[in-house]
Amino acid sequence: MNVKKVIEKLKGRKPSILGQAELFKYSVLLPLIEIENETHILFEVRSMTLRRQPGEICFPGGRIDETDADQRQCAIRETSEELGIEESDIEDVIPLDFTLNASSNIIYPFVGRITKPEQINPNESEVEEVFTVPLSYFQKTKPEVYKIYYQVVPEERFPLHLIPGGENYKWSLRHLDEYFYQYKGHVIWGLTARVLYHFIELLEVVENEN
Repeated sequence: MNVKKVIEKLKGRKPSILGQAELFKYSVLLPLIEIENETHILFEVRSMTLRRQPGEICFPGGRIDETDADQRQCAIRETSEELGIEESDIEDVIPLDFTLNASSNIIYPFVGRITKPEQINPNESEVEEVFTVPLSYFQKTKPEVYKIYYQVVPEERFPLHLIPGGENYKWSLRHLDEYFYQYKGHVIWGLTARVLYHFIELLEVVENEN
């Protein structure tokens, strides 16, 4: 195949994430509600009966199903199922920046408004409890930041003799900043804190531009 044919085959393609087909994809919603004319962010505490991350604080969300029209619809569906509200009670759903977590899953976060918070009836099989925190608290409170360092551990059969430097190869080590917010005995960290921090940063940028 000559160069011209190669270029013709690739013209017009849209780039994606390399290996995306093998990645699991999830959507989450950062829910906003109004309490006494003040904006609050709603959080869930995961049920203690869940196999993964029981008792941890999170936003509503889950894995994208084939039945979901898109990432946004998944966030709405999961929020509806977990909080026991109608999908129509979730409005103004806006995308935030998507991210890859430490397990190389793609996470699509959204922010949205729950119009009838009095109708919330959490699904007990998934949600232990819900609580809210005033948005202003996060705007005034910086998170604590700690680093997680990752190690490179090649498997036993790894062909070190095939790469320059062999056993002394200088691997590029990375670290991850973990954010921690604490509010009235609740500890918000991990992906939830990362999405929250991103959201607060976006608000700061918009306010500075206006």
